[in-house]
Amino acid sequence: MMRFLICALLFILPSFANAGYREEFEKGFLTKPWAGEQIEENLCISCHASDKMKPELQPIVEEWQASWHAQNNISCESCHGGDPKDAALSMSPQRGFVGVPSPGTVPEFCGKCHIGIMANYLTSGHGKALRASRKAPNCVTCHGSHNIQKASINIINEQLCAKCHSYERAKTMKQALFSTQAEFRTLFHTVDVNLVKERTGTVSAGLDRIEQNMQAAFRELGFRRNFSAFLLLMFVGLGVGIYLLTWKKDD
Repeated sequence: MMRFLICALLFILPSFANAGYREEFEKGFLTKPWAGEQIEENLCISCHASDKMKPELQPIVEEWQASWHAQNNISCESCHGGDPKDAALSMSPQRGFVGVPSPGTVPEFCGKCHIGIMANYLTSGHGKALRASRKAPNCVTCHGSHNIQKASINIINEQLCAKCHSYERAKTMKQALFSTQAEFRTLFHTVDVNLVKERTGTVSAGLDRIEQNMQAAFRELGFRRNFSAFLLLMFVGLGVGIYLLTWKKDD
């Protein structure tokens, strides 16, 4: 029995020693810079994820990690600037740091990368309204700020669009876009380059018609607003006129 215990100890003790050595090895070697390739720490992420950060700002990291930006290695500094490797310069204006952009500057903020999309947005009804009032829908109204998902036709939906206006116009536009896109996608399954080239002009013409219809709808909406304002002013003027006539008769 004694021999059995001695043999068991001979096998067990080296295991404990090996486990302790392995733990010390990992702490003392694998975590050192000279241990091989290391994952660089992003101070923006580690700070926002820490308990020291305000609770309302902590979810930003989790939202970003689930975003299309994160999947394409677009991190905090790509949009907000600053130096994510130096705590002293992480929020430095000299390093281009921008915190939360004002609503009116969001298109330019996102347009640093999405140049063509920004140009189209600025000429749209939304873009013109934003320049006029600084309160109209901007990029983050539809796409979100940190949990940005891959652009999809599903962004056009009643829950989102109906916050500002009737969904009917947006629904019509979505149906037209879906039909045009579906028609174009089916061409690629023919594996016929000439057919794709031939039909490209037709699809482009269809998209042009959609854009023209959208512009007409925005013009009609503007006319209705102006006409409503005209009627309001007319009724106010009539009211003032009637009041003045009545006041003169009383005198």
